Amino acid sequence: MEEQSELKNRLVKHVIYNIIGFTIIFVIFGIFIFLMVKMTTYKNANLALIESKNQILQLNEEKINLILSPSLFNGYVRKDWIQSTIDQYKEEVLVKKVVNPNIIVIIRDTKNEILNNDDLGKLSNYINEIPFYQKHLDKIYDVTLDGKYSYKALNLFYDRKDDQDNRYIQLLINVDSEKSLVSNYFSIISVSVFLGIILSTIASYVLSQKTLKPLKDNMIRQMEFVQNVSHELRTPLTIIQAKQELLLQEPNKKIIDKSEDIMLTLNETKRLSKLIKDLMLLSRADSNKILLQKESVNIDEFIKNLVLPYSEIAEFEEKKIILNLNYNMDIELDTSKIYQLIIILLDNAIKYTLQGDTIEIKTELKDNKCIIEVADTGIGVSDEGLKRIFERFYRENKDRNRETGGSGLGLSIASFIVSAHNGTIKASHNNPKGTIFTIKLPR
Repeated sequence: MEEQSELKNRLVKHVIYNIIGFTIIFVIFGIFIFLMVKMTTYKNANLALIESKNQILQLNEEKINLILSPSLFNGYVRKDWIQSTIDQYKEEVLVKKVVNPNIIVIIRDTKNEILNNDDLGKLSNYINEIPFYQKHLDKIYDVTLDGKYSYKALNLFYDRKDDQDNRYIQLLINVDSEKSLVSNYFSIISVSVFLGIILSTIASYVLSQKTLKPLKDNMIRQMEFVQNVSHELRTPLTIIQAKQELLLQEPNKKIIDKSEDIMLTLNETKRLSKLIKDLMLLSRADSNKILLQKESVNIDEFIKNLVLPYSEIAEFEEKKIILNLNYNMDIELDTSKIYQLIIILLDNAIKYTLQGDTIEIKTELKDNKCIIEVADTGIGVSDEGLKRIFERFYRENKDRNRETGGSGLGLSIASFIVSAHNGTIKASHNNPKGTIFTIKLPR
């Protein structure tokens, strides 16, 4: 229960962290896109203001004086020159020709009073709402009229050198359509970010489930491993303790009288020693600390010599071992590990076959690989057993394995040995009965 609670807490934390991470990414991404869209949308309006500003600044002093001066006849000048200048550069014509037609030009004095009110048309109704700050020069800023009309504004200062009052020029351009577009973009991006967060929440949960599944499976396997190891160790230790206590109760007895108890104690000690050795091997396998010492060997001759003593054991139990060796080539192997592998498979085959059954060991070259098969006609394995047969401590029939002295680690070790040689091992049914173990090793 504690392990399940811990996994659940990890899942919740994992999902929360993922949601926070995805939310930050989506929000930052959304803000970046919105700012880029906003900057791009207002770009043309800002450029129009800047271009108009530059055009006005390029006018020579006489032209600007004509535009900004309240009196065109101030000072001594030729009348014909004045008349031609008035015709060419009078305020309304100059503004139409030099300034963008979308730009509204407002001329102010040093007291912020508007001097060209008659030229502003409908905008003159909002004169008092048009903000202007003398220190706010050469910077584009936003202006809102009547709470619904939006403008971009740019202020210029003209220092007159003819002892006349200085003037300010305020340029305005309507950006209602741009503002509406930006607002729509903001709504779209906000909805997209919101949907992204919802989808990321779902994705985070699904991905967290998949990410933690191996951890969950590993935790379950560890629990089973600890339980199985405890069970395997408890039985021989209990027997050894019980027999030793009996020996202590009768200290005057001769060894020959207690030989059976001593033999049982020794057998359980050997079994305990083998179990510990197997566990250490699997532990090193998990940490990838085992290095293979390969050498070239004729696999057929190797198996033939290995099986010889087991043939006598099989004959004694009225079972038959058949060799069908057809590979007949050298292959690079760690002979000690392959020896252990074949012994594990052969030992299992002898244990789980009955009188009159046969065990066949076959080798061949197939698909450019060395194939080794150990097939028996014994009691066989169920379909579920075939799926789990290489799991540690797995027993299809625990009582049967206890009788035969198995710990459920042999086939796990066999699988590791094959994997260490970059090969594969598979168990299948041997029709009409029995089991086949097929090993494929690279040449």
